[in-house]
Amino acid sequence: MNTMKTSQFNSERQRLHAIALRILGSSSDADDVVQEAWLRYDRTENVDDVAAWLTTVVTRLCLDELRRRTTRAAAEDKLREPPTLRDPETDALLAENVGDAMQVVLDTLAPAERAAFVLHDIFGYPFDEIGAVMGRSVTAVRQLASRARRKVQNRPETPAEQATRHDARRVVAAFLAAARGGDLDTLLTLLAPDAVMRPDLAGQQLGTGEAFVGADAVAERFNGSRGLTPVSIDGELGAAWMQAGAPKVTFIFHVEGDVVREVELIADPSVLSTMEIVRERRSQETSEHDLTT
Repeated sequence: MNTMKTSQFNSERQRLHAIALRILGSSSDADDVVQEAWLRYDRTENVDDVAAWLTTVVTRLCLDELRRRTTRAAAEDKLREPPTLRDPETDALLAENVGDAMQVVLDTLAPAERAAFVLHDIFGYPFDEIGAVMGRSVTAVRQLASRARRKVQNRPETPAEQATRHDARRVVAAFLAAARGGDLDTLLTLLAPDAVMRPDLAGQQLGTGEAFVGADAVAERFNGSRGLTPVSIDGELGAAWMQAGAPKVTFIFHVEGDVVREVELIADPSVLSTMEIVRERRSQETSEHDLTT
């Protein structure tokens, strides 16, 4: 047994258990996650930032568990920007101070919303660090935490928020239709001039390049793409490349006003497994979007 690894892990154990407990709401499930994190750490060499690496592993294991719970209910490594090191005892106390009533509310959140909210609003992690942990953009985790906060506060969407959500969905649906139809001019009108598409590392390894910067570059990338299937990703309209019925690459669109400003391309299986991805039913709005490359 590597005594140094054991010592390093034990110094983080209390903090990791506190995070897992608040995301999962079950001490026994948190124990299981922390134990699995230890087994993975014990098998992994050359971890530069132990605290950051373990935070990522525990968070993603929690998201996997939440998705498994959702599936059961319906039917019946490394960080680029590691989190700031913090006192494990402080994090444990923070978790203990979140009462049972809060846990009941957390149980109603989607897995990604729940993780973003717990890490930001309870443990105080900044959004750039949460994005690194979850493999998502800062924009995405900020939106997830905001939606979760509204639900925790039992605050219904305002008419303005509902309109914003509807308009964003309309823009994405129109974008996907233009992509399928090879309508470059329409694609350009639906993109902000400084729009960007950022592939994750797994996407880059598939040959997509590091980034597509500017409306022209993003539009050219999507123009004529008939292989995109419209899907709901954590409750928002997006697209995916499907293989044997499973998403292999997802595209998440961030809309401001009436244009797409940012597209996340996610191909990392460990991140895809933490997302709620549901194929869109045909509707009046999306009936022309049966796009699969």
